[in-house]
Amino acid sequence: MTPPERILYRTLIFTWPLYGIGALYVVGPVLGWSVAGLAVVSLFLGPMMKPEWESAAPTPIFYVWFLSMLGMLVVLWIGHFNYDISTGGTIKSTIGWAKGWALFFIFIFIGAVFRIRPEIMCRGQCIIALHTLILLPLFIMAPKIGLPDKLFVSPFRVVGGPGPEYFSVYLYTIDPSNGASRWQFYTPWSPFAALVGVMMVVCALEEKNKFWRRCGVIGGVAFVLMTKSRMGLMGLVICTLSPRLLPLIVKSWVWFVLAAFAALMAVIGDQVLTGLLDAKDAFRSARADSTRVRDALQSIAGERWRTEAPWFGHATVEPGAHVTEYMLIGTHHTWYGLLFVKGAVGAAFFAIPMIWTLFSMMKLTLQREEARLGLGLILSLLLFSFGENMEVQIYILWPAFVIIGSLAQRALSEQRLRHRDGAHAAHPQVPA
Repeated sequence: MTPPERILYRTLIFTWPLYGIGALYVVGPVLGWSVAGLAVVSLFLGPMMKPEWESAAPTPIFYVWFLSMLGMLVVLWIGHFNYDISTGGTIKSTIGWAKGWALFFIFIFIGAVFRIRPEIMCRGQCIIALHTLILLPLFIMAPKIGLPDKLFVSPFRVVGGPGPEYFSVYLYTIDPSNGASRWQFYTPWSPFAALVGVMMVVCALEEKNKFWRRCGVIGGVAFVLMTKSRMGLMGLVICTLSPRLLPLIVKSWVWFVLAAFAALMAVIGDQVLTGLLDAKDAFRSARADSTRVRDALQSIAGERWRTEAPWFGHATVEPGAHVTEYMLIGTHHTWYGLLFVKGAVGAAFFAIPMIWTLFSMMKLTLQREEARLGLGLILSLLLFSFGENMEVQIYILWPAFVIIGSLAQRALSEQRLRHRDGAHAAHPQVPA
């Protein structure tokens, strides 16, 4: 491994010990900014550094994310100015931007500049999965033998953050709707852990070693099942199958199959539609209280965005009422949260790089098999953005953006190499 790969890999495989002392939320931003600083140094002092610190120029995906997240910072300042928020509050929110939104382009930058090999990140995810499987008996038995659900809140909370749950160490949690046990592993809440599990499976499927691949898949599935997340079950199917099915669209026989399928749907379409609607109702009623609260949060956020602050938002989240179980307005949904806090402009600044990355990974997947890893990861992030706030979770999701940056760099390097070889072939050098 190169030194940057070693830093990222060792941090990744120590996820559980870092969670055990409540330090994960602190480590993510520190890791990102410190390694990014090394990347900047390597770009300017590359010829003077050792070969293992070799760096490459950033990719177009990085610049799209960089400019969009800078735009997000400007929107934040405008919103604070519009609502007369104090200078201290603005400084605090700017620091929050550096610990959240900025890390999206920071980790893409690291993956691209240092050419971090995706297989190293995938192996790290599989090692985390093995650690999870080793701890699984303790998690399962804890509520049965009367162990406390929350062990402690880490002293690292003094650095500040979204809430104490980001520094708390849990064995399990209790679902308030039915009193059943749920597990959130090393994340602040269960649905977030389901996203981590889906990404773990996506990475594990690209692992070459059979033992580690099995550990990753089993561990990731355990994440999804034990969190009891409906979105996680959807993600397991969509984010693992879609990248593998996409290359089939260039094959002629697929179009014949689709034509036959279309003809079949013309005959039985009504029955299929009825079945899908019934399945949707069953899906939403599986955890009716959760669905009700999320619907209320989204409805209030959407209405207040449209009528009060359509362009630059309300600048901050706001306390909810009894109908939302006092959960903050602007949470539980990346897009409604962005519209409420940063308005249409802020939402556009996140939508543009997400769509750019999605189509870039789709294009690469049609060209090279290894890119399906990046497509599976961006699909996971996009799917869960409709139920989670991505910016406060980047401190755990960072391996996905390192991988995306690395895959984009590989594609760019190969494209430049082909252009150079083509130029040499068109204009061969004549010996003197």
